[in-house]
Parts: sequence; structure tokens; C-alpha cells
Amino acid sequence: MKRFASFLLLLLATPLFGQTLDQRIDRDLASFVETYQSLHAAPELSTQEAKTSAFVAQRLCDLGWTVTYPFGKYEDPKLTCYGVVAVMKNGAGPTVLVRSDMDALPVIEQTGLPYASTVKTKNATGEEVGVMHACGHDLHMTTLLGTAKMLADLRKQWHGTVILVGQPAEEVVLGANGILHAGLYEQFGKPNYAIAMHDWSSLEAGKIGWCPGFFMSNSDSVNLTIRGVGGHGASPQSTKDPVIVAAQTVLALQTIVSRETSPLDPVVVTVGSIHGGAKRNVIPDEVKLLLTVRTYKPEVRKRVLASIERVARGVATAAGMPDDRMPIFEYVQSEAADATYNDPALTERLAKALEGALGAANVVRIDPAMVSEDFGRFGVNGQVPTALLALGAVDPAKIASGERLPSLHSSRFAPLPEPSIRTGVKAMTSMVLDLLK
Repeated sequence: MKRFASFLLLLLATPLFGQTLDQRIDRDLASFVETYQSLHAAPELSTQEAKTSAFVAQRLCDLGWTVTYPFGKYEDPKLTCYGVVAVMKNGAGPTVLVRSDMDALPVIEQTGLPYASTVKTKNATGEEVGVMHACGHDLHMTTLLGTAKMLADLRKQWHGTVILVGQPAEEVVLGANGILHAGLYEQFGKPNYAIAMHDWSSLEAGKIGWCPGFFMSNSDSVNLTIRGVGGHGASPQSTKDPVIVAAQTVLALQTIVSRETSPLDPVVVTVGSIHGGAKRNVIPDEVKLLLTVRTYKPEVRKRVLASIERVARGVATAAGMPDDRMPIFEYVQSEAADATYNDPALTERLAKALEGALGAANVVRIDPAMVSEDFGRFGVNGQVPTALLALGAVDPAKIASGERLPSLHSSRFAPLPEPSIRTGVKAMTSMVLDLLK
């Protein structure tokens, strides 16, 4: 009888009666994949996430979280901030904020997936565009909902408060500010830590990447209007040709990177759009250049932006442009994003926790990137330690084959659902459990 009692106690202590995290995730994985596919097939553009956010809010309510929705406020009163804030308090302890973005991109999907998006809608200017989750925010939302399910089930294993944030308008860098300016921390409390994950188009599914310190860059948008004196294309001597000046400016801007910046300071100056003229035999009065500028350090950021204006004026002066036709420099404040800085101590702690949960071989240190995010704003200028980690999303066979991989924002970007979701949910749950153990 004693032997049977001992066996029964041992049996009760096994995962059959107290499931492991892996078993819990596997139990719900089919449901998570279904959620992911539903979100992928029904994307919504930035500032238009009404149905997406309502879906996320309802799922969190169903899981027992206290949900506030919609939450947030944009400067433009015509826009609704569709933020979702879900809170679960579980005794005394630290507060951890977990963020997922929710918006999609104006991209026509070309993945050929059975659940591919066929959505078309009108953008802010009234133009009809295709819509696709080409940046993996559907994967992020699924991970958030899966983590919410795990944390609700595992309340005996953690103490403190978890704040889950569904953030709209990340792609246009409005959402984080919209939520913060509405009083996120004043209403729900300032967290001790803020963490998030972003899928990674060069990291295989099943792995997590981490990078302490600067991880993603500042992003600045600049409009340059190169002005000239137009006229007949057959009589260029009677004009001041802004097309030529624009071409020279595009090339001259690269010397800011190659000859004014230390090779140890990453800088990117890209002219992504150039428009001027309407007819081949007419020299126009102006040419417009649209630039994206990426930097890390604040002082480098300030200097590079000033140099862009100086170089543009210098090229125009060399071309003999009159003072009243100097280039117009416009800094687009609404599109600016600050660098994402991963608190080193927090990031290294999370990496160690993930090594224990996933195995050291599946937790890899990766290089910083020159893409941008607005997640760093949840750190409110260093007041809250933040960490953004990379979630592998690529089929390992494709990486092994050496084939060219679609990048984020590509019409062909398609995460591998099951291993990506499983790893994302396990990783995020494990990180929260470690911070609230």
C-alpha cells in the first residue's frame, strides 16, 4: 500500500497532472495557428486597425484579462487610436509590459499561401491599395495572445503585474506615442521592464536573436526640393537645370557617409524617391527628393541632418543657382523614430533565461540593424529598461539552401507558422516568468 501511495505521489508530480510549458503550448498550437492565419488574411493599414484591435481585445477578455479598448490619442483628432491594454495583477511583485504591434502594410501579397490576404482598401490619400502583413505583426499578435493564455494558466508560477499592449500604427511611428500620450503609465502604472519581439527574416524558425545596446536605428525622413529655372530642353543655357543639380546632390550626399562620418558610426542616407518634370523637352522648375536617414548616436544624427541641408545648398551654389532658388529642406517630424536601445543588463538576463528554456544553441547573439521601430519610446528616455528581441521566422531548409530570402516588407515574406509561433510563445512566456519569479 505504501509503495502504491509513493507511486501515486510521483505520478501526480509528473507533467501528466502538471503540464510542462511545452505541453501546454502544443495543446493549443493548432488554435494559435488558426488565429495567425485569420489575422494574416484580414490585415488593416496603420490607423485603420478597428477590426484587428477588437479581435485582440475580445480574445484577451475571454482569457480573463482586464482590458481597456480602444486606448490612445493621436495629435490628429480625425484619427482613432485603436490601442489595446490588458492587465493581470497577481499579487506583489514587479510590473512587466509586453508589446505587440498590430498594423499591416500597403503591399499586394504574392506568397501564394492558401490564407494569403486579398484585402484592398483606401489609404490616407484615398488611393486603393492592397494590404498585407508583410512585416509579421500577425505573428506578433498571435505570440501575444498565446503568451496571455500561458500566463493566465500559470498564475501560480509568477507574482506581480503584467501589462499587455496591442499597439496600432507602428509602421507610421504614431502608435507608441499615441498610447503613451494618452496616459498609459499614469493610468496603469509605470512598468519595471518593457519587452517585445519582432520576427526576423534572416533567422531560422526555432531561434531567438538578442543584441544588447543599440539594436535598431534612429529613422528620419527628409524632403528636399531642388529648385531651378525651367525652360526649353533644347536651350539648357537659358535655364538653371534642377534635374542636373538633383543628380549631383544624390551623389554628393553619399560623401556625408563616406567622408564626414567615422567608419565606426553606422549611417545610411538613402534617396528613395526622385520626381521632376513632365515632358522630355521641358526642363522643370523643381525636382523633389525623398530621403530616409538612419543613425544611432544622437550627436551623429544631428550632424548628418545638418550636413544634408548644407550639401544640398552647396551643390546648388556651385551650379550658380540664385539665392531665391536655393533648395528647400523639410524635416518630417511625424515620421521620426528614435533608436531602439536594449538595456544591456535586462537583455543579457533574458538571453540566459531563454537559453534555459530553449537551449543555448537556439539563442544567438545577432548584429544591430539599420531598420527602425517605435517600441523604444516605451522606455521614456531611459526611465524604463527595454529589450526587443528577434524571433526567427524562416524555414531552416531555405536558409540551408542558400536561396535568396524575402525581407520584411516584401510581398513574398511568409513566416513558417508552427515553429515560429511555438518558439515565440515559449520565449515570451519564459521571459515574463523569469522577470516575475
